[in-house]
Amino acid sequence: MTGKINVREARKGDFAQWEPLWDGYTRFYEREPDAKITAVTWQRFFDSYEPMHLLVAELDGKIVGIVHYIFHRSTWMIGPTCYLQDLFTQDGLRGKGIGRALIEAVYAKAKEASSQRVYWLTQETNTIAMKLYDSIAEKPGFVVYRKTIA
Repeated sequence: MTGKINVREARKGDFAQWEPLWDGYTRFYEREPDAKITAVTWQRFFDSYEPMHLLVAELDGKIVGIVHYIFHRSTWMIGPTCYLQDLFTQDGLRGKGIGRALIEAVYAKAKEASSQRVYWLTQETNTIAMKLYDSIAEKPGFVVYRKTIA
């Protein structure tokens, strides 16, 4: 790694660099990329009515990391809550500060939006990422349940 990490909002012209990282993220969680979901997700980032956002991390002019986050209401707070939904760094560059830079950028966006909380989920087996997460956030002790509705 030779350059400085630059985190910025995504631009429509970033699709060709974002898509391989998005595909890598979906495969990391053992899902196959779905072209329709990919297209709709990408469109949502640029729709001002959608609460979904995308930041990218650049290194030497190339996008090497992505983070998707969503603002939503909460019954526990007046301001919006920020859900950091997806975070992914290019293989071979993990542990170089890219993930931390992306999370810190989401923290800044949340503060701008008067959000009092940023939260996210990860799999228990994602131990490498959890080393970072443990250093910049707290584990509140909640267990996640879900039911797929077909």
